[in-house]
Amino acid sequence: MNNTLTFLVKNRVSGDGCREAIRYKECHDCGWIGTTWDEFGGYVDNAARALESIGVKPQGTVAVFSANRPEILYTDFAAFANRAIPVSIYSTSSAEQVRYIVNDSKASVIFVGTHEQYIIARAEMPNMPSLKLIVTYDDVKREAVDDSTLTFKEFLELGAKTSDECHREVEARTAAAQPDDIATLLYTSGTTGEPKGAVLTHSNFDSIIEIHIRRLTMLSNKDTSLSFLPLSHIFEKAWTYFCLNLGIVVNINNDPRDITKSLREVRPTCMCAVPRFWEKAYSTIRDKMDKQAGFKKMLVARALKVGTERNMNYARRGLKAPWWLEMQYKFFDSRIFGPVRRVMGIDRGNIFPTAGAPLSSNIIEFFHAMGVNIIIGYGLSETTATVSCYPDIDWELGSVGTPLEGINVKIGENSEILVKAPTVMRGYYNKPEETKAAFTEDGWFRTGDAGYIDKSGQIFLTERIKDLFKTSNGKYIAPQAIESRLGEDKYIEQVAVIGDQRKYVTAIIIPAFEALKEYAQSKKIDFKSIEDLIKNSEIVKLINERIENLQKGFANFEKVKKFTLLPKEFTMENGELTNTLKLRRPVIYDRYAKEIEAMYV
Repeated sequence: MNNTLTFLVKNRVSGDGCREAIRYKECHDCGWIGTTWDEFGGYVDNAARALESIGVKPQGTVAVFSANRPEILYTDFAAFANRAIPVSIYSTSSAEQVRYIVNDSKASVIFVGTHEQYIIARAEMPNMPSLKLIVTYDDVKREAVDDSTLTFKEFLELGAKTSDECHREVEARTAAAQPDDIATLLYTSGTTGEPKGAVLTHSNFDSIIEIHIRRLTMLSNKDTSLSFLPLSHIFEKAWTYFCLNLGIVVNINNDPRDITKSLREVRPTCMCAVPRFWEKAYSTIRDKMDKQAGFKKMLVARALKVGTERNMNYARRGLKAPWWLEMQYKFFDSRIFGPVRRVMGIDRGNIFPTAGAPLSSNIIEFFHAMGVNIIIGYGLSETTATVSCYPDIDWELGSVGTPLEGINVKIGENSEILVKAPTVMRGYYNKPEETKAAFTEDGWFRTGDAGYIDKSGQIFLTERIKDLFKTSNGKYIAPQAIESRLGEDKYIEQVAVIGDQRKYVTAIIIPAFEALKEYAQSKKIDFKSIEDLIKNSEIVKLINERIENLQKGFANFEKVKKFTLLPKEFTMENGELTNTLKLRRPVIYDRYAKEIEAMYV
């Protein structure tokens, strides 16, 4: 199977032309609109001709700077038809980040989503010498003097009017596609240093799609996917390509704030998610369960016990549960678990791949007890997403599953996880030194993650090596494990753990403000602002008690001894989070140095 992405749309049009390929909404309150494969193919054909007509060459680059929307997929596959390289830029990127990626990749055209993204691209155009054209997905209000911008509608019309010669040239390029052609450049978030463009080839995608087909045998074209993670992220990008290749209808959620509504409307059978999605869902459900009284509370507790017994001790092991346990589970599933899943919109769930950060074992077990098949996985941009994931049976809590077929994993120096596979990137674009440093002398990719492999072949991550720190007492601390555990709490939204070369571990905590306000009102705690609220002694006591409870099981030297509550969330706009919502620790440590020092007085 060579150049799957190059021929994917043509193959689907010839076999499933009348079937829906994707669905999307044009606004928050609009209905979902379906696009057939015939229509999808028409958009791609016109966009491909337009790219050729404006001078995009084979292995030339085009940038895509937009939140999720169907036009991104039309652009990607139009680029593939020309053997060109689409380069994703997160919709939340700053002008500086956009300028860096366009200049590093030498993109000649940039596709933007909204008016705000148009303004950034337009303002930076003089600083991006390679850029010749801006194409806007929205029908934005253009500047008075702007002869370098087209709307996507105008762009498609341009393609439709091209000559037969242009059409033949695109077809010739498609036919000449090679497995070692670059498919895309994916720029890392850059928690430290400047972003690096991972060079992913068509053979990388050929391999990852084929490998997933062999592993995820429970999926078929009868499934429905909801796309809400950014299509600029390798997890959602590779997953969406995989779904389209299988003929799974992809529902594109264009605003992350709409995800709760979209879930209930679409009721997908599969969906990629990051741990924070499940942490928030857990917090909400658990809170409602805990508020039950008397018999109802006892019933919920019994249901969870039965669900855990049936799904963790039997189903997880591929064993048939005893009849008496199965009968109890069916009762609780119809009365408790099923209604919860319906309210969430995941009642038709097949699998829910989850990756990107640690997810507490308590939360994984909780959802599996309720019949929600969360599949934990592990991967990186540099490995074309998945390295490992839970197998069908005999997966272990705390692990990230077993390597997919054809992906070799071993443990190197400092317990670093090393990967060698046909899915591993060629290297970093324009960065030979960084590329050399990313591989061992014998060709294994250095993931930067530490961990171990157990006797059954399951991978356990212990820490991100560059995040690992050592206290002044010589004890090593993996902050992500602590942050993940504290993130379970309904009153805690974000956590940054501190302790490098310090006597003990501390944390900066961003509370879940709405939940905290509700608590304050129930306890008749007066406050005029969030600042007042987080300084209140009763609130501080509440958070302290919950932290103490959550840290049971941690070694004493790992426990957070002091914490500071802040009145504002960490954000991408302020540089405290990457575009994939990872903490930029150096920025946080520097920005809140005064608050940190106060915890060590």
